[in-house]
Amino acid sequence: MKSILTKVSQVSLVKQIIVGLIIGIILAVTIPEVAKPVVVLGSLFVGALKAIAPVLVLFLVMSAIAQHKSGHQTNMKFIIVLYLLGTFLAGSIAVIASFIFPVGLTLVEGAKDVTPPGGVVEVLKTLLLNVVDNPVNAIVKANYIGILAWAVLIGLALRNAADTTKTMITNFSDAVSKLVGWVIKLAPLGIMGLVFESITTSGLNALVGYAKLLAVLIGCMLFVALIVNPILVYAAIRQNPYPLVFKCIKESGITAFFTRSSASNIPVNMKLCENLGLNKDSYSVSIPLGATINMAGAAVTISVLTLAAVHTLGIQVDIPTAIILSIVSAICACGASGVAGGSLLLIPLACSLFGISNEVAMQVVGVGFIIGVLQDSFETSLNSSSDVLFTAAAEFKEWRKEGKKINISKAA
Repeated sequence: MKSILTKVSQVSLVKQIIVGLIIGIILAVTIPEVAKPVVVLGSLFVGALKAIAPVLVLFLVMSAIAQHKSGHQTNMKFIIVLYLLGTFLAGSIAVIASFIFPVGLTLVEGAKDVTPPGGVVEVLKTLLLNVVDNPVNAIVKANYIGILAWAVLIGLALRNAADTTKTMITNFSDAVSKLVGWVIKLAPLGIMGLVFESITTSGLNALVGYAKLLAVLIGCMLFVALIVNPILVYAAIRQNPYPLVFKCIKESGITAFFTRSSASNIPVNMKLCENLGLNKDSYSVSIPLGATINMAGAAVTISVLTLAAVHTLGIQVDIPTAIILSIVSAICACGASGVAGGSLLLIPLACSLFGISNEVAMQVVGVGFIIGVLQDSFETSLNSSSDVLFTAAAEFKEWRKEGKKINISKAA
């Protein structure tokens, strides 16, 4: 058994995940009833990631801020610019695509027992209240805005602490990181369970009727991932961006696709940043921040589904309103983490721009839940993989200025 485990550990994690994915599909198609217990593996994997991620973020950010010395470059300003610009451009691409390929909807009964926010002000208010949330409550509820805020404040307060105190915090951070590494090694089994559950519970029949809508949604997200983001990265590093783009998609996007949670994928992104040799002072803050505000996929979802409702109702849209929608979808996407239900429940807010009633808007949300098995997977994959992409691009930009060689292929 020990020799078998040793041989398995020598195979790259991505290859192990692909094997787990294939096994999950085969079990779901051939013996779904017999293999039903496999679902537990997926639940355990996601549960473990969700449990450890808030603690990891708290200690990593706290340690990075406490240990930071004046004059050290962190690239945070440029990373935030890339996050916001990428989200806005994604919303704009979705608006343009929705005009070129207008989609009508067969409206269904909306989501029940959920209340969408009343406006952008309410979304921003929720985010601000999350900032001052009780730190213990923030960790328990995985409120990453609150965790980030308290981690930064405690880290700043510890800047002048004794070296032994800083060392202890760093040791805690390293210990939690090691725990995360153990959890990530279980990813192949976890994804096997997740893909089995997706196929056996949702199936693909429910998605056939919304093939055109899904084509526009997924097409926009792929365009952002493979065209828009590489252009932004090229503008920063001035060399072929695709090795970095594909590495981020392969090692971050694949796991995010199946976990469907940017928060759960934070440990995976942290590990990838470490493998790329990035500055821990930067990525320990930028990755959890990106899981909160870098929401290109959410901007696409909000824009496409809103304009699908507009086309269904025969409402005429002028260019200024379309531009406003791009801005609103970007703001809403950045605030999606502060709203229960994420991007889908921000659709009524965007629909209100066109005078669409809340009842109709919630029917559009219902459509979103039907296609969510694919929509949410692609959305999370785009969001999470671009967190690492933009963090790396910002640092590689500095490397280029300093004359350092950027070699993505050498990263573990």
